[in-house]
Amino acid sequence: MGQEAEYYKRYLDGDDEGNVLLIRDCKDGLILYLYGICKNIHDAEDYCEDTFVTLVTKRPVYNGKASFKTWLYRIARNICIDGMRRRRDTENVDDVVIADDSEIDELCARAEIINAVKRLVASLETDQREAVYLVYYDEMTVAEAAKIMRKKPNAVHQLLFRAREKLRGLLEEEGITDEDV
Repeated sequence: MGQEAEYYKRYLDGDDEGNVLLIRDCKDGLILYLYGICKNIHDAEDYCEDTFVTLVTKRPVYNGKASFKTWLYRIARNICIDGMRRRRDTENVDDVVIADDSEIDELCARAEIINAVKRLVASLETDQREAVYLVYYDEMTVAEAAKIMRKKPNAVHQLLFRAREKLRGLLEEEGITDEDV
């Protein structure tokens, strides 16, 4: 049983922290997956929220036949498709291409890598983390980031270089290689 399944089991057994951990670990990947279906980030976020509300209110049973994330993504997919039918956001919702189990597993693996990178970026030194956020997340140029950080562009380049090297090492410790990223 995977970590997410353990979190859900903890929640079903009365530990609310299990639900908090489940949402923390799964929401980003789930939103990306739902966005791929509905093509609207706000709707994807709403459908993701509806998925977790369903887990809380209906408490569906995870039977272990598929991976927990595949099971969770199926619930989310059904909520998304039902929501799209109700809202008529697409011309013909039946024409929407839905990922099969192997694609869902691939998306789950990708989401896990994204979550690991986010977690590890948060562990960087303050200046390195700020440079990474500005350049890679906010898509600023090094010159723009340097102005905001009140540093010279070469200093920001150096911070980014050190951050990448540290992240590469931390990712390798977690078994994630350059090819995975």
